Amino acid sequence: MLKKVVLALAVLIVGLGALVASRPSTFRVERSITMASPVEIPFGAVNDFHKWRFWSPWDALDPKMQVTFDGAYAGPGAIYTWSGNDQVGKGKMTNLEAQPYDSIRIQLDFLEPWPASNVTTFTFKTVPEGTQMTWAMEGNNNFMGKAFSLFMDMDGMVGKDFEKGLASLKKLSEEEAKNRREREALMKAREEAEAAKAAEPAQTATPTP
Repeated sequence: MLKKVVLALAVLIVGLGALVASRPSTFRVERSITMASPVEIPFGAVNDFHKWRFWSPWDALDPKMQVTFDGAYAGPGAIYTWSGNDQVGKGKMTNLEAQPYDSIRIQLDFLEPWPASNVTTFTFKTVPEGTQMTWAMEGNNNFMGKAFSLFMDMDGMVGKDFEKGLASLKKLSEEEAKNRREREALMKAREEAEAAKAAEPAQTATPTP
């Protein structure tokens, strides 16, 4: 009887191992959004890690999260490290490449709750409505990652965070675009008023009898 139990467990373990091994060795999560904003606004909000706190979906999960900035202030070479609660974990982002108003590539290294290294890419495209922005993450699945994928849907889990972040960035960018238009309209009105005033003929004083 014991031999049968051991044999059954062995078959189960081998079967489970084969099932895990059959899972995809790579993954990709991607979400897109279109916003009524010139491309330089969302591009700048992503390219500068200091601005992530205004739109990142993870900052709100831990208001006490510790953040440090190293390397370049923004763009390639900029480094962002964070350490927070169980929901945000601990890790580091490094800006690898930034093609102005086209794409940004970031190395994303998770340290806790489990180590992982992925590449995140933001792409920007000018469209009639404003800007179409895509946020994607790619990585490799080791054995633990494959086992994890049996119980958790990476696309559904991470994709929801991407959707929240893109929605926040859309709101931020469209508000900034609106503020710019209002400032430009105000400056133009002032310039036109000053030009009109300067064009008025000088009034000559009427001599008193």
